[in-house]
Amino acid sequence: MRDLNWYKGRKVLVTGHTGFKGTWLTRMLTDLGADVTGYSLASPTDPALFSMADVEGRINSVIGDVRDMDHMLKVFTESRPEIVFHLAAQPIVRDSYKEPRYTYETNVMGTVNLLECVRLTPSVKSVLNVTTDKVYLNEEREEGYREDEKLDGFDPYSNSKSCSELVTHSYKRSFFTPDMEQGIRTVAVSTARAGNVIGGGDFANDRIVPDCVRAVSKGAKLEVRNPYSVRPYQHVLEPLTVYLTICMCQEEDPGIQGYYNVGPDDCDCVNTGTLADLFAKHWGEGFSWENKSEAGAPHEAGFLRLNCDKLKKVFGWKVTWNIDKAIAKTVEFSRVYLEGGDIPSEMDRQINEFLKEATYG
Repeated sequence: MRDLNWYKGRKVLVTGHTGFKGTWLTRMLTDLGADVTGYSLASPTDPALFSMADVEGRINSVIGDVRDMDHMLKVFTESRPEIVFHLAAQPIVRDSYKEPRYTYETNVMGTVNLLECVRLTPSVKSVLNVTTDKVYLNEEREEGYREDEKLDGFDPYSNSKSCSELVTHSYKRSFFTPDMEQGIRTVAVSTARAGNVIGGGDFANDRIVPDCVRAVSKGAKLEVRNPYSVRPYQHVLEPLTVYLTICMCQEEDPGIQGYYNVGPDDCDCVNTGTLADLFAKHWGEGFSWENKSEAGAPHEAGFLRLNCDKLKKVFGWKVTWNIDKAIAKTVEFSRVYLEGGDIPSEMDRQINEFLKEATYG
């Protein structure tokens, strides 16, 4: 795969660095020798992976809200980043029904504020806005959605992420495409529409793997809310490595910037019940689950699949850990956590193993 040591010494800003994906990304970047600034609200869960991962003392960690443009611009001005990863979001579908206004403020205006900071910060050369596979008008069809298909998420979370995509498209055309007459500077900007991520250290509510870990920690049977819903599950290190690759490559070759689906192969798009079965297989110890479908629950898509041919063509990308191995690695991490083991060492072990096995690029 491409040499990610390119990040050594580079100034990188990550929004949402205290979240699950943000913490893993920050750990990867610090291991690579990047000069990282994080901008985020405090960790959204308790317990929190960020507090376990031994990254706070290795970066410039700023607690802030992406809705606060003035504060974020001050951080940009002081840190002068070259690379920006935008992960900050309200990421839970069911929470978006409870707090739709907050979801839109964070996911839409947060993106506007982020891109304004980029526009006003001359040092920035490469930006990636991480959205979701749920941005598409989902017709529950078998074939995967392609990047040129209609955006129109159903629920407030998915719809706000569709809006975030459109904001990014507009800023890219209006302010970051070179124009000699108007003096517009070039900034490489892409979005990554990622499928559902799993992995060790996710403690969020309303997610199947954290629910599995909570169940085994209590010796309880897992209650599965939507056992027949199909999702494109992938280990967290899969999309993060893609994000790093996109931001690196598009700075060197702006012609590849664009909009990328980031998901597993079709065979790894499984329903929630199958995912619970895989967790039970790797955990053992009599772990089991039961169907607890909810009548009258808020709408969530029943079937969703991505077509990732574009990512494969541009970057020669291949899935590194299939769904079975992704669950196995999640179980390994979860055992370390529940036994009070060394979380930073386990993170580095899995990162190093993944990067050694990755072959794309």
